[in-house]
Amino acid sequence: MPSVVSSALRRLLHGALVLAAVSVLVFLLMQLAPGSYYARMRLNPQLSPRTVAALEAAQGMRAPLPVRYWRWLRSVAAGRWGYSFAYNAPVWPLVRARVAHTLWLTLTALFLAWMLALPLGMWAAWRRGHWDSRAIAGGASLLLALPDVVLALALLALALRTGWFPVGGMHTLGSRHWDRWAQMRDFAWHLCLPVTVLVAGMLPTLVRHVRAAMAEALDAPYIAAARGHGIGEWRLVFGQALPVAANPMLSLLGLSFGALLSGSLLVEVILGWPGLGPLLWRAILDRDPYVVVAAVMLSAALLVGGNMLADLGLAWTDPRLATRGAAAASRSATP
Repeated sequence: MPSVVSSALRRLLHGALVLAAVSVLVFLLMQLAPGSYYARMRLNPQLSPRTVAALEAAQGMRAPLPVRYWRWLRSVAAGRWGYSFAYNAPVWPLVRARVAHTLWLTLTALFLAWMLALPLGMWAAWRRGHWDSRAIAGGASLLLALPDVVLALALLALALRTGWFPVGGMHTLGSRHWDRWAQMRDFAWHLCLPVTVLVAGMLPTLVRHVRAAMAEALDAPYIAAARGHGIGEWRLVFGQALPVAANPMLSLLGLSFGALLSGSLLVEVILGWPGLGPLLWRAILDRDPYVVVAAVMLSAALLVGGNMLADLGLAWTDPRLATRGAAAASRSATP
């Protein structure tokens, strides 16, 4: 247990350093990028240059870059996360609900992708050389060759032509007056298209990794010895091979969450899911820097948090990894 706690503290410190570096880099890139929100306002003939200059000075955009970054950090500590020029409001209320929507989409897709990948990958590893294993591998290769953007556009066209699925939003207009069960079904129906795209994009990678981990575990000498002692195949797969293959799967869990999170931003824009993706896209077009910084920072925080949870789960199931990490850290700290 102490090794797991020390491993958690190390990963927490590492995650904080990563987020600090990301904040500096994104803030610097956004502030140094050509064009600005107020440069676009100067193109409006109804606004005088003096008015635009006064607005720009009032928002502190003429201050030196380190001063602006320090003010942004203070606003983060105060819970505002900067100020949105386009929405004329603090940033945090704008992104708070969007983060929850993105998490709903990402976690649902992550759960379904793993629920499909585990049995398919295990079956393909156990049935190596048979037609069903080849069929699973062929289907995974086909999905892997299909870009997520093409699938999202195809499903969008299907929904628009047939009306079978709702397009855009999370709820049907007027659904707030429905009963709770009808609202839940409506929400799940709106989830179908974006979740399908994300699951189809992640499933081939998960199936291949699960198959490789299970195949390696099934080829271990102790599995052959257990099979020679007459232990049944299902007991070998679930009782012996699966616990051994769990470690690489846990490592893949954090990576798959990060991949789904990054892929969900584009899928949200195409299919109209009201998450961080459309907000980030609109803020980039509007040159709204603090909204962009907040959206990128929250995405990075979710990614770091997912990897951290996967690493902690790995350290919990195999404490030797946490012990090795602590020993490596102590050796690197020793002069």
